[in-house]
Amino acid sequence: MRIALYPGTFDPITLGHADIIRRASVLVDRLVIGVAINRDKGPLFKLEERVAMIEAECSKLSEQTDTEIIVHPFENLLIDCAHDVGAQLIVRGLRAVADFEYEFQMVGMNRALDDSVETVFLMADAGHQAIASKLVKEIARLGGDVSKFVTPAVHSALRAKYV
Repeated sequence: MRIALYPGTFDPITLGHADIIRRASVLVDRLVIGVAINRDKGPLFKLEERVAMIEAECSKLSEQTDTEIIVHPFENLLIDCAHDVGAQLIVRGLRAVADFEYEFQMVGMNRALDDSVETVFLMADAGHQAIASKLVKEIARLGGDVSKFVTPAVHSALRAKYV
């Protein structure tokens, strides 16, 4: 069974994240969405809220594929999370060159920790390259319309946070 881990903070999940999840799901038998607790980032949404949003979005995707999609919160090293869920692959999305430089360093460190776990990069769809959770939150905080970047449910959750 091919198992992949797609990690991130997902604060909140965007259409870009959903696109990577959809595309990665056709490559493996099980896709684990690793939701990083990452207290250092000071997420807007609590872990439970992020997990619930991702599960809701992934339930729609699960109906379109035979791939099992699981949401798994984690706070340990990424490579340890991969071991915990039995993943042979780590999936990462790339939007721009700046993403690549950071991801290149992460791959090197992860390979030094365990070279049996491969990292696979999926380029963001052209329509989603500008989407970043950080920017989505800032636009929402300042009263802008983020409906082009997130699903209606996530849009509602963002509005509720900034009312």
